[in-house]
Amino acid sequence: MTVLFRLLKRFVLLVVVLILGLLSPVAYIETMCRPEGSAEVRTPLVGSDWQRSEGRTLLTYPEWHIVHAYADYAEVIRAGDPHDYGFLPSIGGFWSSTCALSQASGPHGGFPWETKQMVYTIGVSFTTELLLKAGYEETLGRLFAALRGDTRAPLDDLSARQAADYAVFLQQVPWYRWDFTNDAAELDSSATSALRDRERRLALGLEYRAKAGYAKVIEAAVAASGADQLRLRAVVTGMEDASLAALPDVQVIESLPEGTVIETPRYRAFTRMAEAIAAAGGDFTEIGGNDDILFTMISDQPSVEGAIHSFARQGNTGFRHLVLIPVSELAETLRNLPEGALEHIHDY
Repeated sequence: MTVLFRLLKRFVLLVVVLILGLLSPVAYIETMCRPEGSAEVRTPLVGSDWQRSEGRTLLTYPEWHIVHAYADYAEVIRAGDPHDYGFLPSIGGFWSSTCALSQASGPHGGFPWETKQMVYTIGVSFTTELLLKAGYEETLGRLFAALRGDTRAPLDDLSARQAADYAVFLQQVPWYRWDFTNDAAELDSSATSALRDRERRLALGLEYRAKAGYAKVIEAAVAASGADQLRLRAVVTGMEDASLAALPDVQVIESLPEGTVIETPRYRAFTRMAEAIAAAGGDFTEIGGNDDILFTMISDQPSVEGAIHSFARQGNTGFRHLVLIPVSELAETLRNLPEGALEHIHDY
């Protein structure tokens, strides 16, 4: 009984240590990455119903860091193996960028607590997932890859394709809507008798089925709390209403002295739409009721002017930069960026 009690006490202590370890980045950001400055109060041209908290342009990045991490991972395993991916640098990138964004958020109203809670939750979840994946891929996964040799097994290529498809999916749709069960079934139907295939089928099959179960829980929680708004309004100058209305899924709302109010989809579709407006000579006066916006770009330099955070990518060359600029400068900045440099506009 004494031995059992000691084991139980050690187990509880281990769990407490793990939980504290997972929460330590949150504690660091809350204490060491405090925002400075106060927000400017402004009346939005699009109306208060369409104004989104300006600090959310910064808080949308951590979610996209995870999207980029999956894209980087897919690129790494396209020709390599999962253990070639830097799991710890990816985790560190999430928390270091969130710290930098928190520090920069003061003049933009800081971070709404409800949204910040969501970022912390997905950050801890992302950290846990990658630590578990690293623990497996750096040990048993690496062993089975070594036993396989240089010739890739069919499920190595299949899992790389699944990872790439998932990364593209995440650019516009929440992760919990991905069909992980179908991925697991595809592994089952495509596996050969090769040792590596059997290992991939078991390991990835368990991962996909666990994610499928977790996704249902998250989807139910989102349905209960209400999904985020999928469209926003912006004010544009320098283009005729007819030209704006001709853009995919763009609706012209009204004309104001300051410009034309349009309604557009959010997320990846907004980035593509903003590029089209900039290329046509248009400019933005306001987006989502705000006058500052964050975008990410890729360059071959470790730092660029105006970036509040920069770091190297994995699986691809170049560096990712988080740049915060006035909305009025967005279109001109896009026109001056090298082709392919824009990654994503963070639309609140």
